[in-house]
Amino acid sequence: MSILKVARMGHPVLRARAKAVEKSVVRQPLFQKLIDDMIETMFEYHGVGLAAPQIHEGVRLFVGLLEEEPGPDSDAVVVINPEIVPQSPSTADGWEGCLSIPDIRGMGPRHTDILVRALDRDAKPIELKLKNFAARVAQHETDHLDGVLFFDRMKSFESLTFLEEYSRYHAKDDEG
Repeated sequence: MSILKVARMGHPVLRARAKAVEKSVVRQPLFQKLIDDMIETMFEYHGVGLAAPQIHEGVRLFVGLLEEEPGPDSDAVVVINPEIVPQSPSTADGWEGCLSIPDIRGMGPRHTDILVRALDRDAKPIELKLKNFAARVAQHETDHLDGVLFFDRMKSFESLTFLEEYSRYHAKDDEG
C-alpha cells in the first residue's frame, strides 16, 4: 500500500465534478488498491474521511470513519457513487476541517440525519443511516465529489480559524 499525495485547496481537481464509477471497475485490482491506499492515506494524516478528488482521482469514491465517535480502532467505510437523502429538514452548525485545507477549521451547517445510498467495495448496494458527526463526514466527503469545499457551505467566515486557535479557544465547545 502507499501513502498518496493530498491535493490542496487551489488545485483544479478539487473544484471538478467527479465521474461515477462503473460496477465492473470496482472489483478490478487497480481500483481495490486505490481504495486501500486511500484508507492508509486517511489514517496517516489523521483524517476521518478522504475523497478520491483529494488524491487527484476524479471518481465518485470516498472512505470515511462513519461512526458517531470514531476511535483508533474504527474501520473505514468505503462509499462509491453516493447519493445523500436528508431524512429531516433539521440542520446543525458544526466545526469542520479538511486534509486539503490543512490547519484551518470553520463552522458550517449540515443535515443531522441522512440516508446514504451507494456501492461498497464489492460493488454491492448499501444504505447507511447516519446522524450527527457521521452524517457530517459523509456530506463533507460527498461535497468533494461535486467540487464543493466546506468553505462554500459556511454562512459566515467569522468562525474561520487556524487549528492552533481552534484548539485553544473552540475545541472545548465540541466536548460533551
